[in-house]
Amino acid sequence: MYIKQVCESFVNSPLEDDLMACSGVQRLSLLQITIQGFKSYKDQTVMEPFSPKHNVIVGRNGSGKSNFFAAIRFVLSDAYTNMGREERQSLLHEGNGPATMSAYVEIVFDNSDNRFPTGKDELVLRRSIGLKKDEYSLDKKSASKTDVMNLLESAGFSRSNPYYIVPQGRITSLTNAKDSERLQLLKEVAGTRVYEQRRQESLKIMDETDSKRSKIEELLEYIEERLTELEEEKEELKHYQEYDKQRRSLEYTIYHREQLEATEKLEDLEEAHRQDVNGSNTIREQHMRKLDRINGLEERSRQLQNNISMLKAERAELMSERDLIITRTAQAEIVVNELELNGDRSGQVRERYVKEYARIKTEIENKEKELAQLRPTYEEAAVKESELTDSLEQKRMQRQALYDKQGRNAQFRNQKERDSWIQKEVKGIKATAETQRNQVATLKSQTSDLEARKEEIARQRVSAQEEMKAIKEQLDDLAARNEEYKSKRNELTDKRKDLWREEAKINGSFESIRDDLRTAERTLAGTMDKNTSGGLSAIRRIVEKHNIAGVYGPLYELFDTDDRYRTAVEITAGGSLFHVVVDNDITATRVLDALANERVGRVTFMPLNRLRPKQYEYPAAEDAVPLLSKIRYDPVYAPAFAQVFGRAIICPDLETASKYAKSHNLNAITLEGDRVDRKGVLSGGYHDIGMSRLQAVKLMKSYKAQFEHAERRRGEIKENLSAMDKAVTEILSQMQQAEAKRKEFMGKRQPLFEGISRLNQEDAAADESLAKKAKILQSLGKSIVLLDMQAENFRNELNTPMAQKLSAQEQGLLTTLNNEISELQVESAQASTERAKLESQMIDIQQQLNSFLRRRRDELTNLLDNITVGDTASQLQAKKRELEEVQRVATALEKRIKELDKESDKLSSQQRELQNTLEKEKTEYAEENRVLERHQKNLDKYLGKRSILLKTKEQCSRNIRELGVLPEDAFEKYAKIKHTNELLKRLHKANAGLKKYSHVNKKAFEQYTNFTRQRDQLIERKGELDTSQKSIQELIDILDQRKDEAIERTFQQVKTHFAEVFERLVPAGKGMLIMQRSFDKRTDEDDEENISETQSGSVENYVGVSIKVSFNSKTDEGLIMQQLSGGQKSLVALALIFAIQRCDPAPFYLFDEIDANLDAQYRTAVADMIHELGESAQFVTTTFRPELLMGADKFYGVTFSNKVSQIHCISKDDAMNFVEREHTH
Repeated sequence: MYIKQVCESFVNSPLEDDLMACSGVQRLSLLQITIQGFKSYKDQTVMEPFSPKHNVIVGRNGSGKSNFFAAIRFVLSDAYTNMGREERQSLLHEGNGPATMSAYVEIVFDNSDNRFPTGKDELVLRRSIGLKKDEYSLDKKSASKTDVMNLLESAGFSRSNPYYIVPQGRITSLTNAKDSERLQLLKEVAGTRVYEQRRQESLKIMDETDSKRSKIEELLEYIEERLTELEEEKEELKHYQEYDKQRRSLEYTIYHREQLEATEKLEDLEEAHRQDVNGSNTIREQHMRKLDRINGLEERSRQLQNNISMLKAERAELMSERDLIITRTAQAEIVVNELELNGDRSGQVRERYVKEYARIKTEIENKEKELAQLRPTYEEAAVKESELTDSLEQKRMQRQALYDKQGRNAQFRNQKERDSWIQKEVKGIKATAETQRNQVATLKSQTSDLEARKEEIARQRVSAQEEMKAIKEQLDDLAARNEEYKSKRNELTDKRKDLWREEAKINGSFESIRDDLRTAERTLAGTMDKNTSGGLSAIRRIVEKHNIAGVYGPLYELFDTDDRYRTAVEITAGGSLFHVVVDNDITATRVLDALANERVGRVTFMPLNRLRPKQYEYPAAEDAVPLLSKIRYDPVYAPAFAQVFGRAIICPDLETASKYAKSHNLNAITLEGDRVDRKGVLSGGYHDIGMSRLQAVKLMKSYKAQFEHAERRRGEIKENLSAMDKAVTEILSQMQQAEAKRKEFMGKRQPLFEGISRLNQEDAAADESLAKKAKILQSLGKSIVLLDMQAENFRNELNTPMAQKLSAQEQGLLTTLNNEISELQVESAQASTERAKLESQMIDIQQQLNSFLRRRRDELTNLLDNITVGDTASQLQAKKRELEEVQRVATALEKRIKELDKESDKLSSQQRELQNTLEKEKTEYAEENRVLERHQKNLDKYLGKRSILLKTKEQCSRNIRELGVLPEDAFEKYAKIKHTNELLKRLHKANAGLKKYSHVNKKAFEQYTNFTRQRDQLIERKGELDTSQKSIQELIDILDQRKDEAIERTFQQVKTHFAEVFERLVPAGKGMLIMQRSFDKRTDEDDEENISETQSGSVENYVGVSIKVSFNSKTDEGLIMQQLSGGQKSLVALALIFAIQRCDPAPFYLFDEIDANLDAQYRTAVADMIHELGESAQFVTTTFRPELLMGADKFYGVTFSNKVSQIHCISKDDAMNFVEREHTH
């Protein structure tokens, strides 16, 4: 059959159609080519789209033109097939820089005529290679090489005609080809190579068929001999079979009854089990709820105990704080008492100072008023005294002058001596007067300086007083700010204490939760092996250490389910609960490498990008629910959960589970954890809920959430405490700055006060000095007047005659003067006394003012200011507020301690009640546990009985099957016999009868039948082989004939096209192809017509194809290839290629320097032919000659730099210039 199919496929192959398709093809062209990493094309090179007609590529030798053609052949598999590693590496770019590890060439075809049956206007074909790969893709999708080759062949790329691509050297090889080689080429074009391969395969199969026929004949001979022997054993076998039928009927009846009994028992057992399971389910649900309640109560108990512990810790802390507060209260009370005492004293002092200040101020005012009242009287008295004194002195001076004049007669001898003395006296008086006038001027200058100094003192005093006032305001402001700072400090300190208490409470809770979390983690770790536990712990550490993203964690952390389904989920997942889910296999590899380096644990990973879970069809029934639907998880992890739970369904009981497991090829499980896998294996048993992995996971998640919350809150408290410490530090810093400023102002204030005192003293001294200087000036003024009078008297006496006595007038004047002097003395004494009295009063008052009252007033002002700046009252108020705050805190502490005691008593009471409830629940839980254990024992018994009954039932079925084909009456023959013992007796008799024929060949009938059937089959098979061989031989003969016809027809077509093409290329000449046969002795002389008419025979007689051409005559016999020049040979080879292409057209043609060896006239002819053919087919050529450029449609230039080729679209002029330059060089 295979040979027939092969031959028929060849008969129906498109080869003949290809040979006949000489009239033309639909238009298909190269649109664009992209190259990267291939040979000299390192970088991605994207060519500008080709013209659908003639495209020419120019470039220097070695620039990469041939590599470009090689890239196209690489994609179309014209070359580079079945490459090894070294061959692939040789195609990769080798140059400067990093090594190129892969390359690809991509061709975009214009498929607007739908030659490729893709339904698209364009087809993208890519071939990629690397050191270990060689791949194809169609329209960006991976494709096999076979698919690509079939697609190309369907579009007109003939495997038998490789001449649509003509690389360098192919024309030369065709030029130098022998006649036999040209014949072989003709056969390839005719498509006989494929036939020859298949014909050899067919002949090989025919040889195998002959071998099988001989073996069949041997078997038939053996079977005939064996059938003869079996005829003799058939009679004894008939008796044996009678007893055997009876035995098998009896055994069937016995086995069938046992099977029915087992089925009835199974049904009863299942019913009992169903009732037991219903009760067990109720108890189990209660048991699970009770376990949850116990866990909840234990958790509540732990929380209560933690709360009690925290309350006790808080109470102890509050008690300690209360002791401190009590101490602070006592200290504050002492300070307040001292301040109150000092305040009282200070108040009394201040009050005394204020009173004294008022009194002093009143006294000063009174004294100043009294002084103001005395001053006019004093001035009048002083003026009067001065006037009287001046008058008295003048009178005395006149009198003295008279006395002196009277006594001069006795003093001087003559007038001249007297006048000389007088002149001397006048001169002396004038000198004295001048001296006194100078003293007056000096005193007036000093007085002016003193008055200016007094004004400066007044200005300095006003400035110092204003500065004192400003300092006082600053000190008052600092005192107010200091109180504000203290208040804020106390507030922040209280808040910080609250945070400390909360931190202590959180730390206590944190430690407890951490211990619970560690216990839960140990419990969970205890449910897995040591390597898995160590691996999971190491993974968390590795992920955090290396910052690896994409590790989602163990499966148990990624889902949640209701407690009802916990057991079913846990049993189904098994060890998969601890598999680690990651995003891809790269992440898994990174973690595995880290695990391997640390040599810790062993973990199974589930990379989501590699998981391909199957899609299962679940029963559409209410008693079978997909387990996956009862699990809650993020859809991102869907592949992982489908992989683990996708095959599992939940069923109410084992019977239902067994039914669906078998019918839908699924794993079924009950809520109790009893499982039936898809192969029918039953597993189950008691599952301790307290040792549940998922329960441990649930507890761990709960404690982990609490732990993270506590850790987060503790961090927040630490941040708040840090901020609070910073704020307190800042307040203290501000207080220190304020105190420093207060001290600075206090340091400035004292020198100011002392300066004002000095200024006052200096002002008083200036006043006193001014008063003294005024008196001196007055005295000097009087003295000068007297001196002037005395001098005047002397001048009056000068030049007067000396007399012995005074004149009467002078005597009368002397008497008058004496009387007046006596009166003036009395009045002057009285005036002096009055003036002295008033002056004494004023001096007393002035001394009281300057020496005591005003100084005391300044002292009292300073003392009062000091008392105000110290602000004992403000300190007292502040300390009282502080005391009140401390007392408030103490009251709050006492209140909180009482609340804590009350709350602690309440929690202790709740704890005792909770413990009683917990003990009760645990007792009930233990009782339910014992009930479940009994149920489990019943379940174990049920499973054992069920297994035995199933085995019995299965064994009965197996025994019945082993009985083979039963007699027709076997099902009812012994059914009416009710007692099994009767059946056993009859079975014993039948077995006894069978023993008599124990020597009989019990399979004689069967063997006879088998051998007969085998003989008939072999005879039939032999007939089929004979018929097939005959048919195949006939087909091969027909195909040989068709092959000969195809070769002959191809030769005639190529010959005709060759003559036409040659005549087109060489209009003056002619060319012909001549078929040479083995019996032809005239290969170089026979005429082509004689050969075709007179010679006939099989293609096997063909030995070669020769060529004769004439370049200048249509009648000459022509020359053979060996007689032609190099250029003529190339032209003949091109004509043969064009003839072959006309016979088997291709969508496009690639010619690499086909005009290299042609003469100019022939290059023009070839260019014209390509230009003409370009109207119906696409051409891509390379050349160094201008002829091909003349009629081309698009031009490309190839450049080469740094071992890298580039190809660009250029103009026709650029291409012509390049060719001309190359031709010149």
